[in-house]
Amino acid sequence: MTTAIQSRAMLTLAEVCEELTISRSTFYDWRAKRRAPRCIKLPNGDLRIRRSDLDHWLDDREDAA
Repeated sequence: MTTAIQSRAMLTLAEVCEELTISRSTFYDWRAKRRAPRCIKLPNGDLRIRRSDLDHWLDDREDAA
C-alpha cells in the first residue's frame, strides 16, 4: 500500500470530530468511557482512526427502526 493511499485510510482526530460534529473533548470523553471508535496512538502522541474502524463503529450504532 502506498503512502498516499494509506494516509487516506487514516483519519486525524480533527477529521473524525468534524465528520461526527462533536468537540475534541467529547471524543476524549467517549474514549475514556470506551465508547469511541478504535484509535491508533502514534509515537508522537497523535491519534489516528482507520476509516474502516470509524465506518464499522457507525454501523454498530445504526438504529434498526
